[in-house]
Amino acid sequence: MSRFAWALFNALQLLFTLLWTAAWIALALLVRLLTGGRHWPLRMASRCWAPGLLRGAGARLEVHGLERVDWSRPHVIVANHQSMIDVCALFRAVPVPLRFVLKQELAKVPFVGWYARAMGMVFIERASARSSARRLRAAVEVVRGGASVCAFPEGTRSRGRVGPFKGGAFQLAIEAGVAVVPVAIEGSGRVLPAAGFRVRPGRIVVRIGEPLSSQGLVPHERSALAGQAREAVVALLAEGAAQ
Repeated sequence: MSRFAWALFNALQLLFTLLWTAAWIALALLVRLLTGGRHWPLRMASRCWAPGLLRGAGARLEVHGLERVDWSRPHVIVANHQSMIDVCALFRAVPVPLRFVLKQELAKVPFVGWYARAMGMVFIERASARSSARRLRAAVEVVRGGASVCAFPEGTRSRGRVGPFKGGAFQLAIEAGVAVVPVAIEGSGRVLPAAGFRVRPGRIVVRIGEPLSSQGLVPHERSALAGQAREAVVALLAEGAAQ
């Protein structure tokens, strides 16, 4: 396609993304208000919102390794992060409602922040140790209540090599007493790169690894668990590259 055609395609993609997201958020908030629960609004994200954006981007999603996890139990899911479309891929790939760990700044974004707060997403605030401790305690209660939480422990979108994993999500797993599920996402950065809004049709592969136990660990061992999880994600990516 010519440069002009791609520019027009991406402009339409952006418009579709904004309108589609706003519509489903509005509907999810209405369902949350009417039912008083979060299950169905979160299911709407995985069964309606995320598939619509993936199809609109021309992304073909493949999921491997679902059978490795007992999804009746809560987990802390950690994944590498190449693109904003990773959220759609994980919502669609994981067969249980997900709550994501998000930066505090997103709470102030119209629609997205309203939805995240209403759905019980976990916010982190790195600048305040007191606030971070309070939010960690709240996140532990969310997981102990049966919810699975998903985090991108690199802290930012990577370009190529998987970055170091920060320890917050792993401390959450240790204190909640749940296993960590490593997940490798491949191809999302080619569909929607980290910089700008340049959509290109392609394949996104989600590989789910064996859960890593946090039993018997104490919070100061979170770095070791983070390193173990990163190694598992890197191995899953290498597995995909070898096929």
